[in-house]
Amino acid sequence: MAHEVENMFSVAETPWHGLGVILNKPPTSREAIVAAGLDWQVACEPLFTAGGEKVDRRAVRRTSDNSLLGDVGGDFTPLQNAEAFEFFDAAVASGLASYETAGSLRAGRRVWILARMARDPLTIVKGDDIMPYCLLANGHDGSLSCTIQATPTRVVCSNTLAAALSGRGASVKIRHAANIAANVKAMGAAMARMGQQFEESATRYRALAAHQCSGAQLASYVRSVFAVVESDATAERLTQERAAKRAAELRAERGVIALGPIGGFAEQAEEKPSRVLPHVERLFVGGRGNALPEVRGTWWAAYNAVTEFLQYERRGTPATRLDSLAWGDGAAKSRSALDTALRLAMAA
Repeated sequence: MAHEVENMFSVAETPWHGLGVILNKPPTSREAIVAAGLDWQVACEPLFTAGGEKVDRRAVRRTSDNSLLGDVGGDFTPLQNAEAFEFFDAAVASGLASYETAGSLRAGRRVWILARMARDPLTIVKGDDIMPYCLLANGHDGSLSCTIQATPTRVVCSNTLAAALSGRGASVKIRHAANIAANVKAMGAAMARMGQQFEESATRYRALAAHQCSGAQLASYVRSVFAVVESDATAERLTQERAAKRAAELRAERGVIALGPIGGFAEQAEEKPSRVLPHVERLFVGGRGNALPEVRGTWWAAYNAVTEFLQYERRGTPATRLDSLAWGDGAAKSRSALDTALRLAMAA
């Protein structure tokens, strides 16, 4: 994970990978952007062939250290980090939210901001509460739209960043077009509506906690979630890979000096359900919060066993798991895990 996290802060708790600045209390917007190491800007610069011919791609450069973050199309408009924080400014200033974590990944190519909404946790069952968060993630390398997502996190499992990135809540994606900053700022008014989404999520989780899941049903559940299918995230990744490949071909044809790898989706190899099942069975019984009397043996325990596997035990490194949960097939599988659990629980 150390080679993925460039800078970050976390309020009160040490991040699960052990890196970053720990703050004693929620920061202001200005304090947050400095503590996260995000007090810098990016600029788009023209690209030329070795012979001096201008091409229709541009380089994204971080102006603070002149590092190259990626190459993008001619219509790409960057969202500056300060503009991303503006999404939360009104909510933080009015006390409706407070900053929880923020930082950058992959040498600045990806940034995120996570805020906790100022409302009481909702109880799923006795002893198992969920807390509302809002996540903004943005890509400076051209491979990620600005993504805003409401997400609930279990208090019994305080891994806020990974849980927020796991695709549990409704999300909005905003393209890097000319009006991106205005669109992101306008979305700040949607914070109240995200509270309603939080309530709706809690209703779904309570439905899962109200139904028992047998061993046979758990095995069928794992087979469904980890079936080898081309998810939306996989399709998006393949589209971006094809675009990146074509851009590389054009650079080679025209003699443009390549910028080097810019990252992309860290796609996990498809697991066989038979390999995943023993992990999920163990977490179903002894995973975080799953031993609580009213959670034990329910579809809520089954769902959380799958998401805990995706966050902590899926093969690969912590970095690839985080990347997959944020932007790859881990997010799609997490969404599928909830939808499938609800369908199977209601059919039982």
